[in-house]
Amino acid sequence: MTVSGWVGQQISFWDDGVESNSYVHDLGSTLGSHVKFTGSAQISSGWSAGYVLHIEAISNDSLTMNADTPVGPGALAGGGNVQTLQSYWFVKSDHLGKVGVGKQSQASDNTAILVDGSGSLVPANWVAFDVNSFAVRGTGALNLLSPTRGTGFLNNGEITGFAGKTWGSIGSCYGGGAWGDCNGATQNVVRYDSPTFGGFSVSASWGEDDMWDVAARYAGEHHGFKFAAAAAYNEITGGGVNNTYAGGQGNIVPQPDVEYFQVGAYLQHVATGLFVYGAYGNNQLDVAWGDIDGNVYGDGRTADLENVNGDVEADNFYIKAGLRSKWNHLGATVFYGEYLNNQADTRGSGSFADLGNGPDGGTLGTVSQSDDLEVWGLGIVQEVDAAAMSVWVKYRHLSLDTATSIDAVDGGNLLNVQGNTEDFQYVGVGGLINF
Repeated sequence: MTVSGWVGQQISFWDDGVESNSYVHDLGSTLGSHVKFTGSAQISSGWSAGYVLHIEAISNDSLTMNADTPVGPGALAGGGNVQTLQSYWFVKSDHLGKVGVGKQSQASDNTAILVDGSGSLVPANWVAFDVNSFAVRGTGALNLLSPTRGTGFLNNGEITGFAGKTWGSIGSCYGGGAWGDCNGATQNVVRYDSPTFGGFSVSASWGEDDMWDVAARYAGEHHGFKFAAAAAYNEITGGGVNNTYAGGQGNIVPQPDVEYFQVGAYLQHVATGLFVYGAYGNNQLDVAWGDIDGNVYGDGRTADLENVNGDVEADNFYIKAGLRSKWNHLGATVFYGEYLNNQADTRGSGSFADLGNGPDGGTLGTVSQSDDLEVWGLGIVQEVDAAAMSVWVKYRHLSLDTATSIDAVDGGNLLNVQGNTEDFQYVGVGGLINF
């Protein structure tokens, strides 16, 4: 049996435009402090069987902390701090590949992220690990997929009845992930991984209620360059367990069908250490909101938008470039700069049952929203080879342009809300030690 894992912590000094503070926290569920037990035994020549038990211990989950919650519970622990990330058995053939059954990473999990060989993967990637649950400050930043009960969508000339956006909700990742690596939480699946042939390998998995995905990977070194690339496609139908969103206290229960494509590539010049990494993700959701019950002008007249169906599409672009070189006896030093852009459009349509002074009952109506998120950052990572350790300092700046509109087909525009949001920025000082 092999015991492995790491312990990682970070201090974040953040400013959301309204409040500033500093938190000590873990690195986020699926990336946090953990221990992994791996065992295997040979069945016969070329055949083996084994198991993996992967336990994560979160002291303060960066995915769930926010301005009002300085200590967040484990995102996958049901309110606790200890969570099982993986628990599965496998059978492996040297020539035919490996089949695993149980809770594990599906084939598309972290596909685009893991090709990053720069040494800066943990502090700098396309998932909103450090800011996921922080609210977007300002006005007009509404989350159409997060309704609240009893308020409605029009009230005295303003849209209400929807929770404010969090930074991690932009792009509408479901089942884990935020911005990128959608459907990134481990699941109960059957997974197949092929052997590697000439640097190429493929994977596929199927999970309950109903999820399936495929992935392909390549890694090699040619003419003084290291190159790695990977792509995956993931589909969920029937509102899978990780993808049913009950909206908290809301009366709208989206159960989206999800399609997610991701691709990532990494290129490094071996002699100089110059590198570039890029990733792209396309997230598409078909959502059945149900009925949106509201109040118009605050006088008790209802504005019900019924049988609302819609879709979300988000494109996420991420690029990172820098230099990896060994300038001291400790280990490699990595300098990097990064940029992320997430462009998301949400559209819904239904019929107005009663809009008071507005359009007559039965009028068709639409709800739409557009988001444009930009993130840029700089950082330095120092590896300490003797301790199997990395330490880093990083800075990130986030900004959002958002707009929401409600229209009646034969009654004109009912409401336009242009977001006036505050930027978010933070400095992170952290470290990770492997064992």
